[in-house]
Amino acid sequence: MWLQQVVLRGVQVVGRRGVCSTVSNGKLPLHFNYINGERVSPLNPDPTQVMKVLEPATGDLLIELETSGPDEVNRAVQSAKEAFTEWSQLTGLQRGRIMQRAAQIIKDRQEEFAYWETRDTGKPIYEARMDIWTAIDAIEYFSGLAPTIAGQHVPLANGSFAYTKKEPLGVCAGIGAWNYPIQMAGWKSAPALACGNTFVFKPSQFTPITAVMLGEVYTEAGLPHGCYNVVQGAGETGTLLCEHPDVAKVSFTGSVPTGSKVMAAAAGGIKTVTLELGGKSPLIVFADANLDNAVGGAMLGNFLSQGEVCSNATRVFVENSVMDQFLAKLVERTGRMKVGDPMDDDTRVGAMIHQDQADKVMTYLDGAKKEGAVVACGGELVTPDDPRLKGCYISPCVLTNCHDNMTVVREEVFGPVVSILGFDTEEEVVQRANNTEFGLAGGVFTNDLTRAHRVIAQMQAGTCYINNFNIIDVAVPFGGFKKSGLGRENGLVTVEYYTQVKTVYVEMGDVDAPF
Repeated sequence: MWLQQVVLRGVQVVGRRGVCSTVSNGKLPLHFNYINGERVSPLNPDPTQVMKVLEPATGDLLIELETSGPDEVNRAVQSAKEAFTEWSQLTGLQRGRIMQRAAQIIKDRQEEFAYWETRDTGKPIYEARMDIWTAIDAIEYFSGLAPTIAGQHVPLANGSFAYTKKEPLGVCAGIGAWNYPIQMAGWKSAPALACGNTFVFKPSQFTPITAVMLGEVYTEAGLPHGCYNVVQGAGETGTLLCEHPDVAKVSFTGSVPTGSKVMAAAAGGIKTVTLELGGKSPLIVFADANLDNAVGGAMLGNFLSQGEVCSNATRVFVENSVMDQFLAKLVERTGRMKVGDPMDDDTRVGAMIHQDQADKVMTYLDGAKKEGAVVACGGELVTPDDPRLKGCYISPCVLTNCHDNMTVVREEVFGPVVSILGFDTEEEVVQRANNTEFGLAGGVFTNDLTRAHRVIAQMQAGTCYINNFNIIDVAVPFGGFKKSGLGRENGLVTVEYYTQVKTVYVEMGDVDAPF
């Protein structure tokens, strides 16, 4: 059991669950917005707009969250707009140094961050620790890129020349999802800040905590007040951000329907958008693959974070000649995964984010069985032995006897459910793999290097894997094709999405005017 004591800015956390606060009610502070370098409450709070955020693992009240309305969103954007002048005029090296200090502070407090990320999301703490490092990596990576952001010099005729500059956009907004709160806060804020922009972030209303902690870290590292702000709320708050006239760019992670609304809201102001949306990714396992590795890849592609991952390989196509061997290995290893307390180091499946999501997953499973799918293992609601764990837990599920037209095979489930489908030929499976409106990720397991590259070349997905799945490195772009999104996060290319190019012509001779 994790018994380390953690201190969070006036909130003392002792043991696994107990919370003793300096505030009178013994709960986390109500003011969970972060504007102009400090935690603040809404200027004109509406008592009818207080949301109760439940801890996924226990079902208990974690925090009461005041929704940010027009006044609060405007205050955050105005703060970022005022800070933009100072921040954008620093050199890339100066910006990078501040970001490096922020990364180091998070390293020093990583266990504290992981604790709150687990309480916020319900995911196992071993995963939360990895998520903290993805945020650290992003901040460090873009801090190193900051001094390199530059334009070009282009020689022209007669000694004249032109040059280009990469300039920041201004105030950028980020809207995160609940499955990776700290990662998204880091992935979206780091490139924005490195490029000289200022930032306003709206985390999911279900996972509000660590984005504010990140703001405090940035401030401690020396980031000028107003450069990073957090507003809390649901969809209405996000819409206010997207439509705000002083926001130049919106980066959104979430569902396709909400992404369409974000894009429409941003269109009125001709804002730049980055959209990382849903997926129904395929993983193809050929008969010559190392089946132990392929099973590991399928599990990484389906059971991290209780299956609540947009890039998951929820359609696993297995060559029929090795189907029995593959299934035997997959079912055996899946059945050994521990479902339970996210705070236990050996837990591999934690709590679903909330009751509605658990109900949605179970509805998909009921429908799959009615359509003829067979549950090879899992797919059951689990009641942990600890009576305090009153959240929703689902054992990881392997579905067999699936076909391409099943609802569970076509639609994004966002839970610990993998559909296994057989195939006979390469041509057939590539066509079936691409037969989806999504295109976030895709993968192949084979020992035939030529076939691996041939299949990946035909795969209609933005992030592809050969002999692995769901691995992420901040130096490599991440994003999708088709309805899975626009733009990319991570990698050098992200600088293009947070800057605009200014072209300057310089005439070294006389002006040749025909009039």
